[in-house]
Amino acid sequence: MKRMWLALGLSFATACAAADASLLPQRVDEAARQYIQAGEYPVLVIGVVDGDRSAVYAYGKLDNGQKPAGDTAFEIGSITKTFTATLLAQQVTEGKLQLDTPVASLLPGFTIPSRDGKQITLGNLASQNSGLPRLPGNLRVAGGKDPYADYDADKLKAFLASYTLPRDPGASYEYSNLGVGLLGYALGVHAGTDYAKLLQEQLLKPLGMTHSTADLDAAIRAGLARGHDSAGQTTPNWHIGVLGGAGAIVSTADDMLRYLKANMGVVKTPLYPAMELAQKPAAAGPKASARLGLVWMIHHINGGDLIEHGGMTGGFASYVGFTADRRHGVVVLTNRALEVGELGQAVLQPEAPLTPPHKQVAMSTKQLDEYAGGYVLHPGFVLTVFRKDDQLMAQATGQSAFPVFPEAKDEFFANSSDISLSFTRDDHGKVSGMVLHQHGDYPAPRLASGSLPTSEGKTVELDATTLSSYAGHYQLSPKAVVTIAARDGQAFIQLTGQPEFPIYASARDKFFLRVVDAKVDFERDAQGKVNALVIHQNNTDHRAPRVAE
Repeated sequence: MKRMWLALGLSFATACAAADASLLPQRVDEAARQYIQAGEYPVLVIGVVDGDRSAVYAYGKLDNGQKPAGDTAFEIGSITKTFTATLLAQQVTEGKLQLDTPVASLLPGFTIPSRDGKQITLGNLASQNSGLPRLPGNLRVAGGKDPYADYDADKLKAFLASYTLPRDPGASYEYSNLGVGLLGYALGVHAGTDYAKLLQEQLLKPLGMTHSTADLDAAIRAGLARGHDSAGQTTPNWHIGVLGGAGAIVSTADDMLRYLKANMGVVKTPLYPAMELAQKPAAAGPKASARLGLVWMIHHINGGDLIEHGGMTGGFASYVGFTADRRHGVVVLTNRALEVGELGQAVLQPEAPLTPPHKQVAMSTKQLDEYAGGYVLHPGFVLTVFRKDDQLMAQATGQSAFPVFPEAKDEFFANSSDISLSFTRDDHGKVSGMVLHQHGDYPAPRLASGSLPTSEGKTVELDATTLSSYAGHYQLSPKAVVTIAARDGQAFIQLTGQPEFPIYASARDKFFLRVVDAKVDFERDAQGKVNALVIHQNNTDHRAPRVAE
């Protein structure tokens, strides 16, 4: 479970129907109160279905001081994908489309990648085995907080035309926001409308979900809870646009209970055959114990399967799931980008674990700097710890950086996953190593070079014209693009799916980072135009040619 560090006040809980108080297991109620009290989440809203009974339980306080309730709106993130799958299944059950229909047939004018004559089908997109990457390589994070805001149909079309599939469609599972977003877009085009309108007419309106929408201009967004990122800071809402089928829906616990009951068959609707089709195991999942329906994850557990899906945006997290016998269901919503799946599973499984809450302690930047350095987990795999402003960060070789928070001297925890770090010291009290705790204990000695640079390093000032010559996209790998931007006399670097960081010039065409021990050199062609960059990190060079704009 992801963890929080900022306490936001005393907890309280309200059940929308006191007579149904027994629907929420006592241990889940106690855990929710503890998480709020410890500042793990600003609010939690849990909707429970037990047979023909249901209730909503709300904890915490919104930013405006009000209590959350069943009609409080949240971004539900990737749970949107289950709605998109239902739209597809509806077309299939009505005989209008087939799962083996090539997506290219729905998008005239698009060039959809194929491999060895095998085309990407609608079923491939919904089963997460299309061969498309998690995100398109030409997705540029807008301001670092709203990643899809400026991504439109033209950019989607351009990326698909340039992408080469690394394997045959259907060959293996790979979670893809791009794939399900493309599915939603294609279904909208096929219906002669857009995804938001199709969703409204075919699902939300028939189910009576009057406080749910994928329309960014809808008035319901005025009642949306304020979102918080994984570090507890307020963050803008996401505007997903052309890839809305992957995560654009805003909804409430009351509305999500309507959706949950319809999927469980507690309330019979004309959509139930399509929902059953979407829940039918049909493809390999991310691990041996999981299968995939159309988007829905089916996890095999002791006592019966769980049908479930989670969601997360920059400031919200969500979970929806139900038991395969269709007797028990749950939806969990929060306005913080910290996973809530563990809470949801604990409602459905008496034996499911519930991690105790962490509590952060204060540390000065001088204290945090004691831990900065590289720690060797095994040859070629280093966990780099560095300070960014007043936040300690950790980054493993080839992976994204994530924040870590102190809960005691030499003890840190991570929000990003079930990770904690214990630092060790030598006889002189200097930090000499670390133990990574994640499904085991992994000692890692500190590199002899000690702390990584934070503010040292001589810089030179480059003129605006020179800085702007570096701005653009550079193809690091089929799935990763390096974006260079220049704003207000400062250059920035960003890798697909990672945060944006400033880079500093030590000479013309030569830059370095301060948050990690890495350098970036730019190459020029015979005409003097920048045509590639090379990233130097961990004694390895990674070259990325510039992408034609």
